[in-house]
Amino acid sequence: MQSYLWAGCKIRLRPAHRSDWALFHANDFDSESARLCDVIYFPRSEDGTQAWAEGQAERPTDGDNVWLAIETLDGELAGSICTNGCNPRSGTFKYGVAVFREHWRKGFASEAVRIILRYYFEELRYNKANAHVYSFNEGSAALQERLGFKQEGHLRDMIFTKGRHYDELVYGMTKSDYDRLKEEKPLG
Repeated sequence: MQSYLWAGCKIRLRPAHRSDWALFHANDFDSESARLCDVIYFPRSEDGTQAWAEGQAERPTDGDNVWLAIETLDGELAGSICTNGCNPRSGTFKYGVAVFREHWRKGFASEAVRIILRYYFEELRYNKANAHVYSFNEGSAALQERLGFKQEGHLRDMIFTKGRHYDELVYGMTKSDYDRLKEEKPLG
C-alpha cells in the first residue's frame, strides 16, 4: 500500500496554483474570516489577486518556511496553511491555518495542522511548534487545545480590530507531546 505524506483522510496539502486566485479573491470579501486569521486589508482587484496567486505559485522556498493550499481529496480548494519563523538551530517553528468559511467544522484545519506537525517533527527534526491565536477567535483556541497544544502565554493588548485592543494567546507543542498524542490518535 502506497501512502502520501502530504495527505490525510479528508484533505491534502499542495503548492499554490495560479488558478487558485478566484477562490482566494472571493474569500477576501469575508471580512470576519480575515479578522480571525490576520487583519482586514484594503480591497484588492481581480488582477491583483491573480498576480498574488502567480507570485505564490512561483515563489521559491524560503528555508523551511512554506505556504501550502489545503485541498479536499476531491480536488476542491478549501484554504491554506503556512509555517513561519522556522529556526532549525533551535528546532522551533510557528504555523497559521485558514479555512474558507464553507469548509469550517469539517476537520480540515485539524488534519492540515497534523500533516504539518508530522512533517516538521518526523522529517525535519523540529522540536517545538507554536501557534498564536487572537483571544476573540474561540474556534482557533479550541482547535489548538483539541490538537493537544498547551497555552503557554497570554500577551495583553496585542491585536487591534473592531475599535479596540485584544489579547493574543500563545500555544505550544513539543515533539514529546506530539509523540504521546500520535500514539493516542494516529493520522490517517
